[in-house]
Amino acid sequence: MAVVTYRPRKIRWIAGPAALGVVLLFTVISFGLHGSKGFDNSGQFERGDQSAMIGLGVLIGLGILAFCRPRVTADADHIKIRNVVGGYDLPWSVVRAVRFDRNSPWAQLELHDDEQVSIHALQAVDKDYAVEGVRALRALHSATVKA
Repeated sequence: MAVVTYRPRKIRWIAGPAALGVVLLFTVISFGLHGSKGFDNSGQFERGDQSAMIGLGVLIGLGILAFCRPRVTADADHIKIRNVVGGYDLPWSVVRAVRFDRNSPWAQLELHDDEQVSIHALQAVDKDYAVEGVRALRALHSATVKA
């Protein structure tokens, strides 16, 4: 039984360095936090302020890395989609078509109840890789429909 798995490519090349850059930027900024706060010298920056700034950079970096999360895995029985937020595990019997429309940012599943499910793992910016993924999903879907 053939199992196909696809993950976005280009977003991973961008998200990793961007997340690292944000963490480094917030770390550098944190070392600039010293001296008095405000105009009336009512308080001082302390180590906790610096640590909080670094922690904020780490959280923003993790948020950027969430865009690397999408994945689609399919076999002869079902398709499992994991998007940036949420996911689906659907049998092929509920899928009407695998679509990748012109000017669409990613592929979609058209379901029999007229709903659509986005597949963020197959993004238009990945070009031939995304087209290969859609063709593989369509082949699995058509083999299931014929069976």
